[in-house]
Amino acid sequence: MNDTTLNSEIAAPYAKALMSVAADNNAVDQVGVEVADLLEVLDSSKELTGFLMSPLMSADAKKGVLRQISEGKVSGFLLSFLLLLVDRSRVAFLKPILQQYQALLRERNNTILADVTAAVELSEDQQNAIRDRVKSMTGANSVELSVTVDPSLIGGLIIKVGSQVIDASLRGQLRRIGMQLAATA
Repeated sequence: MNDTTLNSEIAAPYAKALMSVAADNNAVDQVGVEVADLLEVLDSSKELTGFLMSPLMSADAKKGVLRQISEGKVSGFLLSFLLLLVDRSRVAFLKPILQQYQALLRERNNTILADVTAAVELSEDQQNAIRDRVKSMTGANSVELSVTVDPSLIGGLIIKVGSQVIDASLRGQLRRIGMQLAATA
């Protein structure tokens, strides 16, 4: 069993449980914002992620750190959920659980996640144009963008929505021209 399968098998039930608790408290979207903030903290601090995943660190130390970064910033039941993950030795799966929660929230709200790789930073107008284009393609209520800048694209962008990929990059166009020239030679 690979890591992705293991992560999803463990993450999915916990994410569904968190969704259920959030729904019972009429805070599904609020928890979505709190989860996004937590993921941002985890992504920005490799030390924090390493600390939480370390089997050498005590459960009390992990709970203390989670309280420190969460208290006053997340709802009480989300903090309790985080502490429960420590008690159940599942805190190593925190990131996949939070990502799975976001996926459930997107599904619930009929929101699509579009991964955009652009050659340069995109303006707000450009991001809105991409959102509108993806909405019209998919029929989704809203679109979340995950934007990455990759100067090797030379120009243009690549949009991934699920399994669909739209390559409007200069690098992609050059590659396609090269393949056409090779096929005719």
